[in-house]
Amino acid sequence: MTPPATSERPQVLDPAALIRTYIRAKDENRPHLMPHAFASDATLQMTVKSDAISFPARSEGLAAITDVLVRRFGQTYDNVYTFCLTGTLPAADADTYRCDWLVGMTDKQSGNVRVGCGSYGWTFTKAREGRRVHALEIVIEAMEVLPADTAQVILDGWLARLSYPWSTASKACEAAPALAALEPVLAYLRTRDR
Repeated sequence: MTPPATSERPQVLDPAALIRTYIRAKDENRPHLMPHAFASDATLQMTVKSDAISFPARSEGLAAITDVLVRRFGQTYDNVYTFCLTGTLPAADADTYRCDWLVGMTDKQSGNVRVGCGSYGWTFTKAREGRRVHALEIVIEAMEVLPADTAQVILDGWLARLSYPWSTASKACEAAPALAALEPVLAYLRTRDR
């Protein structure tokens, strides 16, 4: 007997479900999920404090945000793991939510590994409007590039073992491999643990 098909979109459109849907869309290169997470008139503000990666400073509208965060991102990177680092999930009725994040991924062309961190600032539409992300601010505090031969220890030995997509900075730091190149990321996360 074939099990019933399951929907990839969130059943309950609360802020935590919207964030999980965004992470699935980005990490799994599934642009079709973005309308289930973002409002059609959503805005994206990016602050990049690293020369190792670049994004437009501002994107307006669902199509532009999907292009930047999913389509173009997915053309360049694979094996993506994004974690929201927090001790508390957003309340079901939250209008805003802030958390830190950690990401690891491989560059499709070179095989190099990128590990970065920063913060998310989320703003959600009201429930009566159909909950969606109305605005997202992403700050990239650090983005480190490591050689391709570190992929197994970073992806399999570290990131794949963390609780996904919700974890904490302390758990990420405790489980991190002893690689000097990760220190800028870990130093930031150590200051952010709550």
